[in-house]
Amino acid sequence: MNAAPADQIRLLDVQSLDTRLSQLAHKRRSLPEHAEIEALTKDLTQLRDLLVAAQTEESDCAREQKKAEQDVDQVRQRAVRDQQRLDSGAVTSPKDLENLQKELVSLSKRQGDLEDVVLEVMERRESAQERVDELTERVASVQAKVDDATARRDRAQDELDTEAAAVAKERELVAGSVPADLMGLYEKIRGQQGGVGAARLYQRRCEGCHIELNITEVNEVRAAAADTVVRCENCRRILVRTAESGL
Repeated sequence: MNAAPADQIRLLDVQSLDTRLSQLAHKRRSLPEHAEIEALTKDLTQLRDLLVAAQTEESDCAREQKKAEQDVDQVRQRAVRDQQRLDSGAVTSPKDLENLQKELVSLSKRQGDLEDVVLEVMERRESAQERVDELTERVASVQAKVDDATARRDRAQDELDTEAAAVAKERELVAGSVPADLMGLYEKIRGQQGGVGAARLYQRRCEGCHIELNITEVNEVRAAAADTVVRCENCRRILVRTAESGL
């Protein structure tokens, strides 16, 4: 393939712009905020799971407390009724009086036991609520960090996207001035060689693979016409000659 030396030089400009686009894309993917957000989100998920568990425990304790308080109230009401019967004098049978007094003693003990249960449940509920409050604050704190990191990431991405758009526009203009067949070859090689399709020959060294040409290769390049599109024997990239090629 033949192409004017100036067109081959412009191919280096295209390559430079493509390299910059690749760098910007890599930088966008590698923003430190990505890892920060991932780690924070993982922590946030764990904290939310703990919060749900604590809220569930508090809710269970609330139901248990309500049930225990109802039990206490029922026993208390029963004791009140029995005491009223006893005080009214309506029960005259010694045996019935004895049974009623025994029941009052039993109800008093039962009420005491149930009140102890209520206190124990209240303590557990209070502890669970403290845990809920603590985890709620921690979730809010980590969420704020996630929001901050996300905002920083978005700003950085916007800046990179703006720069990439400008580079892409410039690339389009420069590539448009290069012959289609030369650009076609460049694009094909670039796809095969990790994004680098053309490299400068600098001081007899290919800047694509960084290998110095041997004397035979140097003589072949030196003998090639100026408009001949030369390829590196090692990496097969387009080798662009300049005044600094060392020929």
